[in-house]
Amino acid sequence: MGDFKKISPIEAAHLFINKYFPNCQGAVLAGSVVRGEGTDTSDLDIVVFDKSLNSSYRESFNEFGWPIEVFIHNLTSYKHFFELDYKAAKPSMQRMVWEGIILKDKGIIQSIKLEAKEILDKGPDRWTEEIITTKRYFITDVLDDFIGCKNRAEEIFIANTLAELIHEFVLRTNGQWIGSSKWIIRALKNYDEKFTEEFVDALDTYYKTAEKKKVIHLSEMILEPYGGRLFEGFSMGKAK
Repeated sequence: MGDFKKISPIEAAHLFINKYFPNCQGAVLAGSVVRGEGTDTSDLDIVVFDKSLNSSYRESFNEFGWPIEVFIHNLTSYKHFFELDYKAAKPSMQRMVWEGIILKDKGIIQSIKLEAKEILDKGPDRWTEEIITTKRYFITDVLDDFIGCKNRAEEIFIANTLAELIHEFVLRTNGQWIGSSKWIIRALKNYDEKFTEEFVDALDTYYKTAEKKKVIHLSEMILEPYGGRLFEGFSMGKAK
């Protein structure tokens, strides 16, 4: 980490921009430290906008007592990542820009922030009935594997897959953004804290005791309003 004692995130971010991107048009500090959710292993996420660049890139540093992830864009390349994140229903770039604390601005940051906010407020595209049907089938298939599995090691990873599918189904059928890793829980909490508690309790009970009942109940509960489990009659890719 060099000879620097860890200083405040804002101070470190300003020093970093001044050292590495002194001529950029704008920069924001984002991530968990901005949201007040930082841990002992948190890094600084910094988004930089520099019109002199031909294309975007990311790079990692250890500077001023902090691990730093920097996402560097010109004044148009960020739009491609906005679009990718929108299509994936995981608006990480939009969140970084909108939530980010402005470190430097030569008159470009506010308009980009408003672009990000507009996408966040709009939400992802609604699932079609065809997509919902397909997702019902996949959840049913994984749930059946989970119920029938007698191998504890395999069960654990089936449960992991089922958890991701459940979170995706609940959020996307309700027009919400989804997440990955720690953002699975954050995305669920943003939508429904009571359901999130039930979701965590079901998985926690299974991981601790190997008891499957709560996970099975949860899976069937989220499918029920859309017709329940689906196997017989499901078809995908068949020529009409």
